[in-house]
Amino acid sequence: MEKIIEVKNLSKSFGEFQAVGGISFNVKKGEVFSLLGPNGAGKTTTIKMLTTLIEPSSGSVHIGGLSLTENKIAIRRQFGIVFQDSSLDDDLTAEENMFFHAVLYGISRKTRQEKISALLKFFGLWERRSDLVKHFSGGMKKRLEIARALSHDPPLLFLDEPTSGLDPQNRSRLWEYLKELNKKMNMTIFLTTHSMEEVEKVSERIVIIDHGKVSAEGTPEEIKTRTETKTLEEAFLTLTGRDIREDVPTESDHLRKGRILWSGGRKR
Repeated sequence: MEKIIEVKNLSKSFGEFQAVGGISFNVKKGEVFSLLGPNGAGKTTTIKMLTTLIEPSSGSVHIGGLSLTENKIAIRRQFGIVFQDSSLDDDLTAEENMFFHAVLYGISRKTRQEKISALLKFFGLWERRSDLVKHFSGGMKKRLEIARALSHDPPLLFLDEPTSGLDPQNRSRLWEYLKELNKKMNMTIFLTTHSMEEVEKVSERIVIIDHGKVSAEGTPEEIKTRTETKTLEEAFLTLTGRDIREDVPTESDHLRKGRILWSGGRKR
């Protein structure tokens, strides 16, 4: 099967701290793929590199056959992304949020409204298109964010904790939409979540990283068989341990530390 993401020996260091240490994996076109890891494992740093938010220290990433370091703008058009925290403008309507995103991505005036209407209808938001987003429930906001991320027809969708904070009904409905998208459009879904039950239900393949390295890769069944466990959560704990993890320093922490050192210890 054709690969949409190819990661080879990818590393990222912040000063002397190595957040990601030479990981390699592939994502196949049209599959639902999960990247898992405990706090501080390097998962967030990896996602930020794949989505061009931070530069790798070494290694290579190709998305849709394009080199990440050489084709950033073209690669950004290859994917949509939905972060865990909402990035919607609460003081705009649902339709206005969609409109400004479409303009940002250069969608032509001729097709813009048609795309917006189709996506709002698909995600069950058409009747609320003129309502301010600040009056939406958490589930409605998440559906709108995904609709907005799809407005430029990306073949790849990154989802960071997409069902965090949603009740069971909204979680179930959201995954119905996503599975339908995956099948109808052969869209690749790249998922990160702490819900092992969710991953086990929807993901075709998984990569688990810990301490900046790949700990396991395969289907949920393959990983359970390898670890001789009955559930993916048990397999995850077997591979990564049961100790509570502290959050590791972020890129901004390291940059801030560098600024303090550079200014002689005086915060500016």
